[in-house]
Amino acid sequence: MTKELVVIGRSNVGKSTLFGRLTGRKVRTGRRPGVTLAPFKVKVGNVVYVDMPGYGFMSGISKKVREKTKDNIVRYFEDEADDLLLVIMVTDASAFLDIVRRWDRRGETPVEVELFEFLQDLDLDVVLAANKMDKVSSPDETLDEIVERLGMLPPWRQWIDRIAPVCAKKGEIEPLRKIIRSRL
Repeated sequence: MTKELVVIGRSNVGKSTLFGRLTGRKVRTGRRPGVTLAPFKVKVGNVVYVDMPGYGFMSGISKKVREKTKDNIVRYFEDEADDLLLVIMVTDASAFLDIVRRWDRRGETPVEVELFEFLQDLDLDVVLAANKMDKVSSPDETLDEIVERLGMLPPWRQWIDRIAPVCAKKGEIEPLRKIIRSRL
């Protein structure tokens, strides 16, 4: 049976760019959210890579479409959980903490935290690809706070099997490739 490796994350965090780097396939990307509207699958060897649509607020996309997208994502993970080898949750490391703090001030659970907890509740193997690390001024401090916000104890380096600092745009994804190889 073929196992799936799924790439998921908020809109415009670099999911499709990372997906293209992992698969070697040209993937349509854009500055505006909503380019990926349905799961896009590519088979590489005996693993199927899946690029999921983004979730959360998407400028220019109706609330109805956003809710339908979210429902489809949740249903996909629930229905396919047994066939998922690995879930790569992509986040924009340069914006993650600002976004989380903004949600905290409103008394709400940040979407990234909610998704991470949902995936763990399904007992899936989840790896965080902290993308756009080239834009982070204090990488260790930022990653320490990110892992803490996701319910893990810092320092982040104790989680190198679950946290991969990357820059997909520049092709700097070796930490993630190393994690994937270990799962295969």
